[in-house]
Amino acid sequence: MTNQAVVVKGKAAPRGRFPHVKRAGDFLFVSGTSARLPDNSIAGAEADAMGATRLAIDVQTRAVLDNIRDILRSVGADLNDVVEISAFLVNMNDFAGYNAVYADYFDYDGPTRTTVAVHQLPHPHLLIEIKAIAYKPQK
Repeated sequence: MTNQAVVVKGKAAPRGRFPHVKRAGDFLFVSGTSARLPDNSIAGAEADAMGATRLAIDVQTRAVLDNIRDILRSVGADLNDVVEISAFLVNMNDFAGYNAVYADYFDYDGPTRTTVAVHQLPHPHLLIEIKAIAYKPQK
């Protein structure tokens, strides 16, 4: 199919009317993806009994990239098909932790990348969101 939009079962439901991934010809566009889990909890986010939060950029980055991998696999692609990444960090002080985990998934021959700071994301415990473009020719 040349143009296909997919909401992936077993992943956190989009927080709006958009797909997890959309195919346009040989390109796959993955919507902004966070560390939200299917039960709407957030990987790398804990709150104690007093409401103090502990947020971990390394855990969230790994969860985001794993979510993107799973979304791509649902349409027959994988992370090695990604050609461009756009990452959004709430705090650039998290850049080193994000960058270290990113290096576990991609090297210099991986996708191009842009990382920007944003004021906030759709939940106060989210530190990062990533969107991706993959190239996977149709059979």
